[in-house]
Amino acid sequence: MTTNAPTNDGPPDNARKLDDDELRTLSAHASEQTFQKNTVVVNEGDQSNSIFIILSGRVKVFLRNADGREMLINVLGPREYFGEMVIDEGPRSASVATLETSRFMIITKTDFKALVAADSDFALKLINRLMQRVRALTDNIRSLALLDVYGRVARLLLELATEQDGRLVVAEKLTQQDIAERVGASREMISRVFKDLITGGYISIEHKHITINRDLPERR
Repeated sequence: MTTNAPTNDGPPDNARKLDDDELRTLSAHASEQTFQKNTVVVNEGDQSNSIFIILSGRVKVFLRNADGREMLINVLGPREYFGEMVIDEGPRSASVATLETSRFMIITKTDFKALVAADSDFALKLINRLMQRVRALTDNIRSLALLDVYGRVARLLLELATEQDGRLVVAEKLTQQDIAERVGASREMISRVFKDLITGGYISIEHKHITINRDLPERR
């Protein structure tokens, strides 16, 4: 195992976010609404009738089984969006809830479809972002199928880490339960993984921020 700082080879964060021109285009067709923390904005299975663009705050995208257990799919922040499945008029594919007070631009299905039909450049950008999301989901499925819990935790931390003063730091304050939900494992298993990673000097935690000190093990 080398001691070189690992690199994050995931897609750049800004590749998933709307730019200023796109936000201006969308704002001409949108209304705004604010939701308080821990509010379910859309439910899996609901009829798709609008798309949401996050102006401030954060949301989690998740699935819930019959026993009420959640599987976290993604966390989205400002300039990201959800509800683009409105294009095919099918039901919502996942639920979305606010992690903090959040403000949205909301565009109805009719207005959004008209915008896509009228603006080919915008439509191509939307298609490109949908392709990126499909690739990300494929990577997640590959991770769940081929990696053990160590590997899935390592992959998640590297995806979330950004370089700060020559170190890789996960800026988001994550609990072990948050990580368990994202990688499809129990909180107890994540606790054991983190104990091993800290003991081995792979990571350190200070003020609830995780720093990656050396290449993380894919398997144990």
